[in-house]
Amino acid sequence: MRPEINALAAEIAGCRLCRDAPAGGPEQRLPHEPRPVAVLSDRARILIAGQAPGLRVHESGLPFDDASGDRLRDWLGVDREQFYDADKFAILPMGFCFPGYDRHGSDLPPRPECAPAWRARALRLMPQVELVLTIGGYAQAWHLGRKAPMTETVRDWRLHLQSAVLPLPHPSWRNTGWLKRNTWFATDLLPELRAIVSRWII
Repeated sequence: MRPEINALAAEIAGCRLCRDAPAGGPEQRLPHEPRPVAVLSDRARILIAGQAPGLRVHESGLPFDDASGDRLRDWLGVDREQFYDADKFAILPMGFCFPGYDRHGSDLPPRPECAPAWRARALRLMPQVELVLTIGGYAQAWHLGRKAPMTETVRDWRLHLQSAVLPLPHPSWRNTGWLKRNTWFATDLLPELRAIVSRWII
């Protein structure tokens, strides 16, 4: 790994912006100790741009170390060893830390401090990336430069693939109903995704 990649990874690991300088003022500070989770790489050709770690990932420090990760690995057609090989996949969520829960028990949105502070710099250091997998609306808005309904964005995947971005729904169990209603995702998009992955992680 290039020294500048290692240096940035160390800076990200030590980031405490959401606790010490929250974007919305002191009352919006992260209520728990931050634990940034990201995987930078100077060799991976595929970048996974997710939303933010959940509680289990916050506890383990390993991205997608949960049921969502199992589903995502199935979508990609890879095992855990391949998935966690930084020569194959870089993982850069929109928010690096678990943001906590809202009053309904759902994960809060990615922290607003993360992307402005780190994203452009991290992406500049990974010019070898040839495909960005954008998972969920926040990543899709950032990388595609537009906010649109998730279904519309993912349905236009062939168009976005021309710009080296492939939008995906979040692999959470909460989207199981969406997957059942939108059968084209499994029949059309996933075979293309797996074919790309199989070519680029060898």
